[in-house]
Amino acid sequence: MTQLDEVTTRAARPLPWQEQSYQLLRAHDVSIFGYVPDAGHSVLINRSIEDPAVQAVSLTTEQEGIGLLTGAHLGGKRGVLLMQSSGVGNCINQLSLVRHGRFPFLTLVTMRGTYGEGNPWQYAMGQAVRPVLEAMGVIVLAAEKEEDAIPTIDAALTMSFKAGNAVAVLLTQRLIGAKEF
Repeated sequence: MTQLDEVTTRAARPLPWQEQSYQLLRAHDVSIFGYVPDAGHSVLINRSIEDPAVQAVSLTTEQEGIGLLTGAHLGGKRGVLLMQSSGVGNCINQLSLVRHGRFPFLTLVTMRGTYGEGNPWQYAMGQAVRPVLEAMGVIVLAAEKEEDAIPTIDAALTMSFKAGNAVAVLLTQRLIGAKEF
């Protein structure tokens, strides 16, 4: 049985995809959760804060997460950076560290500025996330529907921690919903 199978069959009733995501990350030995507070990541953030087996690190800016995850890797740990699409722009220069050092890197990005967005300020970065990340050598995957979330995150975990790639999973507004503005 794979780690994904274990996570999805553990409960008698299916758990929400966000809870399954946390369990999947932990099943892959992710023990460092770097985050800038974000409602779209609230389940992962709260679970990581509550779990004594992991370190939840509140960041002042998303770019700090690059150093956090690089250091985690050098120390033999696995980490994930939780951020919103507007924070991707803060990370571009620091992603050169990941690229040139060939460090495994995993980020889950809650998207804004796309499907159903009512806040005009979110569109610029929301539209630039994929091309900017790809320009920095990050493989970009997207989860559009609930049934896509867990397999996509599982694929990203394999691509990052087994193959040593930089991978971003975009949790789209179709999946997480558009915020009211």
